[in-house]
Amino acid sequence: MIQRPRGTRDFLPEEMERRRHYESLLRGVCRSHCFREVATPIFENTELFTAKSGPNIVDEIYSFQDKGGRDISLRPELTAAVMRMFVNEMSNLPRPLKLFYFGQCFRYERPQSGRYREFFQFGAEIIGAANAETDAEAIALAAAMVRALGLREYHLRVGHIGILRDKLRSMGVADHDMAEILQKLDKKSYDEAEPLLLARGVSDKDKEELFAMTRMVGGKELLPAIEGEAGDYLRELFAFLDAYGIRDVQLDIGTVRGLDYYTGVVFEIEAPCLGAEKQVCGGGSYTLSEMLGGDAVFSTGFAIGFDRILLALEREEQAFVNRSPDAFVLATGEDVRVESFRVASLLREAGLAVDVDLMRRKMSKAMKAAASTGARYAVIVGAKELATDSVTVRDMQSGEQKLVSIEELGSHLMD
Repeated sequence: MIQRPRGTRDFLPEEMERRRHYESLLRGVCRSHCFREVATPIFENTELFTAKSGPNIVDEIYSFQDKGGRDISLRPELTAAVMRMFVNEMSNLPRPLKLFYFGQCFRYERPQSGRYREFFQFGAEIIGAANAETDAEAIALAAAMVRALGLREYHLRVGHIGILRDKLRSMGVADHDMAEILQKLDKKSYDEAEPLLLARGVSDKDKEELFAMTRMVGGKELLPAIEGEAGDYLRELFAFLDAYGIRDVQLDIGTVRGLDYYTGVVFEIEAPCLGAEKQVCGGGSYTLSEMLGGDAVFSTGFAIGFDRILLALEREEQAFVNRSPDAFVLATGEDVRVESFRVASLLREAGLAVDVDLMRRKMSKAMKAAASTGARYAVIVGAKELATDSVTVRDMQSGEQKLVSIEELGSHLMD
């Protein structure tokens, strides 16, 4: 027996209905915020991802040469692909561009709970407006998407990468040495950050002050203490978030996300029910287009780990009820089987979800099949009823039966 590849999953009908339901909710929220959907290829030139994340990314992704000898990789995330598309095809369009996307990504890593080699991302980008309104719009969209899914407990944390960068500069750390340090600080890996700082001449006193800053977490009461442009920007951002009705926001100075291309505000959403691996959404403001051959353009975006947030809903024991058929149509005998399909077709054209007996079952077994689908009604097509252009409708919960004309059948089942 051939098995599916490690780190991938098969989605059976019930699970696919659940996934499509939540996917549809997210699309609806994006459209309500006037974001428009885009899609990019599942594989791209490997250079796209090494330009964004460095050559070491190749060890973590599915990378290969195609038959023409070109270096190709399955996409490990979608932001780079969307920005490549912007540079290629959308750079002359009026701005801001508000885009969203959904699709599968691939990383060669050890599979574990909530982490797969094939996984799904739902994300959004706003391209072309360098102001607090843009960041607020992106954060508001992310929060609205999480709320629409029904996640009961989550934490929204906002930071500004400029605060720690300014602190590092004041301690004499060069800009080109900051990325690795910020990555360690973002993960609160102080033991690993300490030798990096000491190697650059940072004093113990400055080091401890820096570490203390990364532990600063609170509400708006922290804003007055933040100096400089970053402080002014955050105060403006929080005013817009308040206007959006987003008030349960944590200001977390230690949230920096540790990537070179982030330029200002960064944010994350966590689901505590997931334990240590609790992040379900992450993003921030960045410039990436110039790395891909375009002009420098301000952007803000985020990605939701679709698999992880669905796992969070499961952990919160949020039930999803699959939709059952509105009706199951069955025939009393072979002489009316064709007519039963005609009735099913009429009901489907009326907008109802209708199943029909395909197995040529006898009446008793056909009724059991109707019950197993969870159908609300069984529509029984018999020769005697058809003589008066009618059918028998059975309410599968109460067992009540009623003769209904075919002409009125659709409206009767919709009541």
